[in-house]
Amino acid sequence: MAKNENDRADYEMLDAYWRACNYLAAGMIYLTDNPLLQKPLKPEHIKNRLLGHWGASPGLSFSYVHMNRLINKYDLNAIFLAGPGHGAPGVLAPVYLEGTYSEIYPNKSEDKEGMRLFFKEFSFPGGIGSHCTPETPGSIHEGGELGYSLSHAFGAAFDNPDLIVTVVVGDGESETGPLATSWHSNKFLNPIRDGAVLPILHLNGYKINNPTILARIPHDELEHLLLGYGWKPYFVEGSEPMDMHGKMAATLEQCVLDIQDIQQSARANNDVSRPLWPMIVLRSPKGWTGPATVDGHKVEGYWRAHQVPLAAVKENPKHLQQLEEWLRSYRPEELFDDRGRLLPELKTLAPQGTRRMSANPHANGGLLRKSLRMTDFRDYAVPVDKPGRQEAENTRPLGCFLRDIMRLNKTNFRVFGPDENTSNKLDAIYQASKKTWMGGYLPEDEDGGELSPHGRVMEMLSEHTLEGWLEGYLLTGRHGFFSSYEAFVHIIDSMFNQHAKWLAISEEIPWRAPISSLNLLITSTVWRQDHNGFTHQDPGFLDVVVNKNPKVCRIYLPPDINSLLSVADHCLRSRNDINVIVADKQKHIQFLDMEAAIKHCTKGIGIWEWASNDQGQEPDAVMVGCGDVTTQEALAAISLLREFFADLKIRFINVVDLYKLTPESEHPHGLSDHDFDSLFTKDKPVIFNFHGYPWLIHRLAYRRSNHKNLHVRGYKEKGSINTPLELAIRNEIDRFSLAIDVINRVPRLQVAGAHAKERLRDMQIECSQYAYRHGVDQPEFAQWTWPD
Repeated sequence: MAKNENDRADYEMLDAYWRACNYLAAGMIYLTDNPLLQKPLKPEHIKNRLLGHWGASPGLSFSYVHMNRLINKYDLNAIFLAGPGHGAPGVLAPVYLEGTYSEIYPNKSEDKEGMRLFFKEFSFPGGIGSHCTPETPGSIHEGGELGYSLSHAFGAAFDNPDLIVTVVVGDGESETGPLATSWHSNKFLNPIRDGAVLPILHLNGYKINNPTILARIPHDELEHLLLGYGWKPYFVEGSEPMDMHGKMAATLEQCVLDIQDIQQSARANNDVSRPLWPMIVLRSPKGWTGPATVDGHKVEGYWRAHQVPLAAVKENPKHLQQLEEWLRSYRPEELFDDRGRLLPELKTLAPQGTRRMSANPHANGGLLRKSLRMTDFRDYAVPVDKPGRQEAENTRPLGCFLRDIMRLNKTNFRVFGPDENTSNKLDAIYQASKKTWMGGYLPEDEDGGELSPHGRVMEMLSEHTLEGWLEGYLLTGRHGFFSSYEAFVHIIDSMFNQHAKWLAISEEIPWRAPISSLNLLITSTVWRQDHNGFTHQDPGFLDVVVNKNPKVCRIYLPPDINSLLSVADHCLRSRNDINVIVADKQKHIQFLDMEAAIKHCTKGIGIWEWASNDQGQEPDAVMVGCGDVTTQEALAAISLLREFFADLKIRFINVVDLYKLTPESEHPHGLSDHDFDSLFTKDKPVIFNFHGYPWLIHRLAYRRSNHKNLHVRGYKEKGSINTPLELAIRNEIDRFSLAIDVINRVPRLQVAGAHAKERLRDMQIECSQYAYRHGVDQPEFAQWTWPD
């Protein structure tokens, strides 16, 4: 409540500004004309389809307006994230009022005609959606799928010491697993080097048509829950606007002062102990200030306020009258002049320039992005004197490469992984930086714990939270690298989807500056699971990736170390893409020296001359490897075939860039039909050994002229605790199955090759039996190398 008359006057101004926000929010949902209600409201002023969500909007704009007050008072550097999925009206309204929307979209000017167009475009064909989409100035979080607002907020705060990220968490959103886990992000925020995250848990009581859990548990239980998460919760509760303005003003200011005290103390005393960060629980009615009842049913403060409170306005005169009364209750004539401009005394309540949360450059991170300082990836090359003769761990040199990039970029590059960087053979990064850890320490942590409050390696056993951190980090102008086990990267399927959609739309928005690509290493792959077995065998993330917009998605399957390093260097330099790299962590045969690897990766697909014998003529068959193990088995199959049929002409092709298989009309990396036919022939059998599920290759290449002769082998959901070769045999991607397939497909061998097929089947059986007897693969085959 107001302490004196000056406070009362301030709150009345805040309330007027908030009423303007609420008026605009409701206008967006309903109006296509008569934006200032300068004439009686008629059905023709109403949109034909009423779309949008009113329920969370008043609470969002309430929080936004109060944050503006403190930005002005303390010259804060702040951005705003809206967690409630369809809360865009509550954010778009203050963005429009502070002028940013009109600056970016001049036809949505700050006048009557601009307001009319602003109303019309909301949830309207050719306009904008009901989330805080990329078209929304100041947004780095759309909220199309619930659960990621808080992790995005922390990603934005890391390495931004002066930034306050205000994030409104919806109470429906708070029931999701990703959101519940992301409360623990406060254990990774260093008050010396990072900014602050100020969550506002908005409890308006309901989801679409159900109560929310946190709104219905006792006050003490909720407070203890948040304290248990490590937060200091302040509560702002009520429904009477002026009373709530007083409470929110005092409480939000206290939170800002708490944040400043924490940061100043930590920085002055070099104190890296984990603080108790403040947060707010805002309990206000759903659909606050909207219709109290409609047709005798409770609306304000109930789930019926979630979307469109009055749904039959064009057909029902009573609803139309009630809508007009509702809109006029905000007294727009006291807020805007006759031309539709916000009154000057209200205009001064918004911050100026880039202090506006809608114009803060951190919310358009490409404006702040600086290219990584890169070391030369060639320096980490593995010497390859002869192809296919030596083994090495593919990802270990990559760890060294990432280590040195971290050393060169100490404030804008982080590595993310769910407790698996050592398992994934990337542990060289700990030589540059330890794991970020603001939690408790035990004496034994000194021996191999690799923990430090100043660490830059982000590890938490929650792929959701890590992905959210990384996306927030990238969206605010920095760089990152994420590795995950192949089978469990599916945990972030939908997060990947949302980020891909964000990037695809952003590429069509001129004012959105390009951000660093999201680089995702998929390792611990299907073909080398050993003790993990069937549960860890799932290469299907690639199928998810190819569903998304080809403008932003890339898939690379480097067959060896030098190819992996070349691909990684390219990906780390790229912008506005999602780069998915598939590379196993175990020892694998090495094929290409660095110069050959660079040429091969630059092309993305190519013939390996040293593995082919069809030079100057058409081959009898084409053998293709795509992936590390699958490439090895394809080459071993060629070696076997040459032992049986010295005159057999086989062309070997390796695919690094999976999208090379698509037509150039479908993906920017796609091969022309001429180049595809030149490589794969128009009529010869093609045996394609693929890392993932075989039908993905057919999906990508179905329009190619030789598709009828394309025979793909890949993972077929057959596996357990197998040796590597036995697992390959069970899924028929092994050398024996491939060699038999060639014999079956080459006409002159279909009869003459019978004896060879018998011998190949015998070898296959011997290998399986040996594995079951000894627990390892038969040395003759396990230690195979490409012959001289």
